[in-house]
Amino acid sequence: MRILSGIQPSGALHIGNYLGAIRQYVALQEGNDAYYFVADYHALTSVRDPALLRKYVSDVLIDLLSLGLDPDRVVLFVQSDVPETVELSWLLTSVTPMGWLEKCVSYKDKVQQGLPAEHGLFAYPVLQAADILLYDADLVPVGQDQKQHLEITRDVAERFNNVYGKKKEVFRLPEPYILDSVAVVPGLDGRKMSKSYNNTIEIFDEPAVIRKKVKKFVTDSTPVEAPKNPDTDPLFGLFKLFAKPEDRDEVERRYREGGIGYGEVKIRLGEALVETFAAARERRAEWVAHPERVAEVRAAGAAKARATARKVLDRARSACGLG
Repeated sequence: MRILSGIQPSGALHIGNYLGAIRQYVALQEGNDAYYFVADYHALTSVRDPALLRKYVSDVLIDLLSLGLDPDRVVLFVQSDVPETVELSWLLTSVTPMGWLEKCVSYKDKVQQGLPAEHGLFAYPVLQAADILLYDADLVPVGQDQKQHLEITRDVAERFNNVYGKKKEVFRLPEPYILDSVAVVPGLDGRKMSKSYNNTIEIFDEPAVIRKKVKKFVTDSTPVEAPKNPDTDPLFGLFKLFAKPEDRDEVERRYREGGIGYGEVKIRLGEALVETFAAARERRAEWVAHPERVAEVRAAGAAKARATARKVLDRARSACGLG
């Protein structure tokens, strides 16, 4: 199957990114035709410092390679290295009703968080549709919060097919791939982990920083000896995602029986996080030491992505009567 997904370079990747997206990327590279990209066009809605954006793009590429993406098995590229994306976005814009975009929850949420109501933010789903449709994707790993955007992608593709696909369909309709068990990863304040909330734990923080951040996790005042509900506690919700099965079961039992404090759980969570990403941290140091290898991966990925994208764009242009 053709897999396609992207991740924004809007800051350091955090463990919510790993659980909600990157872990799926690594698993799906086995036995599939996978395309993964760094979405720097999308990042322009929030990152306005050119030097910082370039750094973020480089960091995300290195992070993805360090976390297990194999450039010999996947097409790993940077969105802006494939200019066909922008042209297809305009073709899709020409058939996308305003009402569809006005209903997007993500747009409303970001405006409420203080981002300016600019066209780039408003038209984000159309550019995202171009990202997906440009590669004839069958399956798109997305977070729960992006499911609506994928539904819009399907709607836009169907509308384009209806308007221009008189002889045959122009675009393939993609399906979402979402892991319900990690649909929402709790952050340090108990809300969904997000850079917007400043409640994240970065994947490649130094071990001491990870341990320090985990100690700041917000909890209630339930005493050590009192029973606690592991089903509703955000701290345990995060712990169980990284703990070994035997540790998870032990802590869950002690929650229900009483006799375990949040301080102990925070310590154990910190250690579990450090251990989980120890090997990736070592691989990252190797990639950082060899920037020429990262540049080679980026160039090779762009060439492969453009070869695929050109075929789809030419198909769409021909359907519209362009060229």
